[in-house]
Amino acid sequence: MVHAILGAVAVMILFLNYFNMNSTFRKTIIIAAVAVTSFLSFGFVESYFELSKNLDIFSTVYREINVKYVEETNPGKLIKTGIDAMLGSLDPYTNYIAEADIEDYKFMTTHEYGGIGALIGTRDGDIIITEPYESSPATKGGIVAGDIILKVGDIDAKGKNSGELSELLKGESGTNVEVTIYRKSTDETITTSITREKIKLDDVPYFGMIDEEVGYISLRGFTQTASREVKKAFEELKSEKGMKKLVLDLRGNGGGLLNESVNIVNFFVPKGEKIVETKGKLKEHYSLHKALNSPLDLEIPLVVLIDDGSASASEIVSGSLQDLDRAVLIGQNSFGKGLVQTTTELSYNSMLKITIAKYYIPSGRCIQRIDYGKRDAKGKAVNVPDSLITAYATANGRVVKDGEGITPDIEVEVEQYSALLATLLNENIVFQFATNYYFNHDSIAQPEEFQLSDSEFESFVEFALTHDFQYKTGSTEMMKELREMIEEDEFMEDVSEEFKALSAKLERDKREDLFKFREEIEVILENEIASRYYYSRGRIRAFMSHDPEIIKALEVLNNKSYYDSVIDGTCEGCLTKKG
Repeated sequence: MVHAILGAVAVMILFLNYFNMNSTFRKTIIIAAVAVTSFLSFGFVESYFELSKNLDIFSTVYREINVKYVEETNPGKLIKTGIDAMLGSLDPYTNYIAEADIEDYKFMTTHEYGGIGALIGTRDGDIIITEPYESSPATKGGIVAGDIILKVGDIDAKGKNSGELSELLKGESGTNVEVTIYRKSTDETITTSITREKIKLDDVPYFGMIDEEVGYISLRGFTQTASREVKKAFEELKSEKGMKKLVLDLRGNGGGLLNESVNIVNFFVPKGEKIVETKGKLKEHYSLHKALNSPLDLEIPLVVLIDDGSASASEIVSGSLQDLDRAVLIGQNSFGKGLVQTTTELSYNSMLKITIAKYYIPSGRCIQRIDYGKRDAKGKAVNVPDSLITAYATANGRVVKDGEGITPDIEVEVEQYSALLATLLNENIVFQFATNYYFNHDSIAQPEEFQLSDSEFESFVEFALTHDFQYKTGSTEMMKELREMIEEDEFMEDVSEEFKALSAKLERDKREDLFKFREEIEVILENEIASRYYYSRGRIRAFMSHDPEIIKALEVLNNKSYYDSVIDGTCEGCLTKKG
C-alpha cells in the first residue's frame, strides 16, 4: 500500500513537471498527495515529504535539460546516467539492470547462455578465440584457440570490439551462425557453420586425485547447481577413487547464491549447525541459515584454498568452516564482501539489484572490508579502520577478526614472476607459440606428465627472439631515474664514462635471460600448451605440481599432527591461534 502511494506520487511529480504545470498547482497536488499518507504515521509524512521535494527538483532539472540544452539529448540515457550515479553513491553491488542487460545478468547468476561456447579476446588488434570450451559447438565446428575472427555471418569483424562480436555469436539454442576465421599457424581462411547450443559453465570445472589419498575439487561459482556438482564430485572421489582427504579450491571464486554456500558447508558439519545469518534494516531481511541435511562426511580432513579473489559465498563457505574449526584455510586474505543482495522487478522489464543486508558467520563476525557509508575527501569509500576491528573466537577458541575478509590459517605468499615472463605473456608470445605447437603435434602426454624437451624449449627461445619485445627490470628503471637526477644536477659530463659502463653491465641479454628464467617460463608455457589439448581442465592439472598452495595443502594433510595443531590453535607458524 505505502509503496503504491509513493509510486503514484513520484509519477505525478514527473508528469506535472514535464508538462510544465502551474507552480502553485503543482505544489498543491504534491502536498495533497503526501497528506493522503499522513494517517500512516507522522514520521512517514516527514520522511517522504523530503523525498517528494527532491523528486520535484530532479524532474524539473530533467525537463529543463531535455527542452533547453543546446544539443539534442537522449532522455533514456539521461535518466540511466542519473540512476547509475545515485546507486554508485551507495555500493558497487546495488545496480539498475536495464531490459537490454537482463540476459547478461542471468548469465552471471546461472552461467547459462545460448551460443558457440568459446572465450574471445583481443590480441594484437585482432579479435581471436582465446579458448573454446571442451565439447562445445565451437570445438565441434573445428574452431581452435588462436583463430582470428574475420566475420560473423555477413558482418565484418573489423572495427568491432570483443563485446560486440560476443553478442553476435550468442543466440537461441538450435540456431546456426556462420563464422569465418583466419588461422595464422596454417595460413588459411576457414568458414564454418556452427549450431548454437545452451552453454552451461560448470561450477566445478575439474575434480580428481592429487595423490593416492588426497582429492581435489575446484569450485569456480555458486549458481543453482554448485552444491549438486560438489556433492557429485565428492561422492565419486570417495567411493571410486578412495579419497581420504580433500582440498576444496575457492581461489578466484567471486561468489553467487547464498543458499548454495550453505548447502556446501552442510556437507561437512552436523545437521542443525548454525552456518550464517543475515541482518538488514528491515525485519524481513533477517534470516538464520542452519544445516538442514545430513552431512556427507564429518571426519574427512579438509583444506580450503582462498585468495583475494574469493568473495561473498566463497567467504561464507571458508569463513564458516574456519569458525566451526572444520577446515584448514590456506592462501591469502580473501576479498572481504559481507553484503547480501536481492533483485526487485521494475517496470519495462528492468530490475534493481540492491544490497539489503550484511551476513554474519558462526563466530558472529561480519567480514565486510569496505565501509561504503564513509568516504574520504575524494569521495572514495574507506576500509573499516583498525580501531573498529573486533576479535571473535572459533569453536575451539582460535582468534578471528571481523572487517577484513577471511584471514587464512596458513598464509602462502603470492608468487612473483619475472618482468621477462610478464612481457612474454603480454606480448602474446607464449600464446602464439602454444598455438603453433598444437598444429605441429597431434597429441601430448597427460597434463601432469607433459614436459617440454630441451630442444623444444630452445625452439621457443628462437621463436621469442624473432619478436621485438622489451622488458623493464628494477635495476634498469633505477638507472633511468638516476640518469634523470644526474642530468638535472648537471653532473653527467663528470660521470659520463662510468655511467655508460654501468649501463652496459645492466643491459639485459634476452637469450641469456630466457634460459635464466627457464623454469618459470616452462611452467606457464606447458600450462598453455596443455590447454590446447585438454582445455581448462588441462590448465588445472598441468599446474598442480607447481602450485604453491596445493603443495602446502599436501604438506598439511599428510601430517596429522600439523593439521591438528592448526585446528586446535597451537600451530606456531599459523595466523590463527588460540586466544
